[in-house]
Amino acid sequence: MSGEFRFRSLIVATVVLMGGVTLAATYYGTVEEVASDANEITIKLNGKAGGVKKFTVPMEAQVLIDGKKSGLADVEAGQSVTIIADASNNVSRLTLKNVKAAGTKGAKAGSRTPDAAGANAGEWPQHRGPNRDNVSTEKGLLDKWPDAGPKPAWKQTGLGMGYSSVAISDGRVFTMGTTGSDEVLAAMNAVTGKPLWGARVGRVRKDGTGDGPRGTPTIDQDRVYTLGANGDLLCAKADKGTVVWQKNILEEFGGGNITWGISESVLIDGDNLICTPGGKRGTMVALNKLTGKTVWASQVEGAPQAAYSSPIIVKDVGEKQYVTYVHTSVIGVRASDGKPLWKQNASANGTANCSTPLHTGNKVFTASGYGTGCAMFELGSDGEGTLVYSNKEMVNHHGGMVLLDGYVYGFDEQILKCIDLATGKTKWQNRSVGKGSVTSADGQLYLRSENGPVALCAATPDGYEENGRFEQPNRSDKPVWSHPVVCGGKLYLRDQDTLLVYDIKK
Repeated sequence: MSGEFRFRSLIVATVVLMGGVTLAATYYGTVEEVASDANEITIKLNGKAGGVKKFTVPMEAQVLIDGKKSGLADVEAGQSVTIIADASNNVSRLTLKNVKAAGTKGAKAGSRTPDAAGANAGEWPQHRGPNRDNVSTEKGLLDKWPDAGPKPAWKQTGLGMGYSSVAISDGRVFTMGTTGSDEVLAAMNAVTGKPLWGARVGRVRKDGTGDGPRGTPTIDQDRVYTLGANGDLLCAKADKGTVVWQKNILEEFGGGNITWGISESVLIDGDNLICTPGGKRGTMVALNKLTGKTVWASQVEGAPQAAYSSPIIVKDVGEKQYVTYVHTSVIGVRASDGKPLWKQNASANGTANCSTPLHTGNKVFTASGYGTGCAMFELGSDGEGTLVYSNKEMVNHHGGMVLLDGYVYGFDEQILKCIDLATGKTKWQNRSVGKGSVTSADGQLYLRSENGPVALCAATPDGYEENGRFEQPNRSDKPVWSHPVVCGGKLYLRDQDTLLVYDIKK
């Protein structure tokens, strides 16, 4: 299927109305039984796995029924459900749909309408997925591609300029683009690609490397948040795009825009939105996600400008903290009050720090381009980061990296590499794809060259094992910097005006 997204007629007028558990898996199924007094839910799993599984639902878990905030007491047997839970089956999010209310007359419990199928097809609610690690927990995906590549599912055009990737939740796909002189947040149906709505974020930022937004939207419950290249921050309702609140973070916190425009994808943690204005009144800030009001503003020594990276949560040591790049360094900031905990410049360059940090346990791995390379830090119980090693084995510009079973996979400029996290030494390297970005799912790496092919290879430290490649059609005249996304049995590839979606389920 294909279509053209016409933002102009869909833009919603701008009105100013002025934690957690480590995610391990996403499950899809039908509610079998609810024990609200015991905070438990039992679901019948979809797909080949089948069977019945019981989960614990803590009081702080998010519960959405047909897009509305609810509680476990409102959940009923027969509802379709998506559950995000940790390895101990403790739930952080429940997304449910009343199948009958979704639009199919006389639908039986467990049957799925197109909208319900979208909701059950998977969640990728923010930049780099649920854990911000570019690792999908989906199974049953193609382990080899046909010579022509996977089968196209749908295509959408008319998205305008920009390097935003996609976020997916509750049957909707969100991205950013441009129309005329405006940056726009757009929503599409995840099953058909049909445009749902568009909302103005701010003015377009003109740039020789490509106009338009750089960040990816973040979805939380019934709201979606996004940050434009000029620092325009928007909170909108996910169902219709109604603007809840907005502000400019550079103006509010005394920041100056960076050379190629603000590129951060904001982080939602509990009640707070975390972003990095890089201003004199706040290097990193926490805002109340419901109102946009400041909770705390962290002032890092030297008042460094923002980088092109996005923050992650590290909570496995001492007090929970947020780690990200700024212009001159990697920083760790205490989550509770914004107190700066540590700052290191071993893997930071003075031009553009773009990649998102990786972490496991008390270890944080960072890398940047422009000849700088990578570094690994260990965080102590006091939250302080200590440098373990730094080298030039991973000079990662903007394509991101993934960490799997103690190995880092990513592009060292033009070379795809596998690096041992513990030692920083290269296990293998391959030049056949060229410089690009990477994500992972079901034991495979999905590789997207900025100027060449899309490829699939095994995620193993034993060597490069390619399982298919194809040339992306409808190439723009810009390098492809939007990261690929694997979600709901689909591969999403954004390239400026066009979004291509492929079926990759077995």
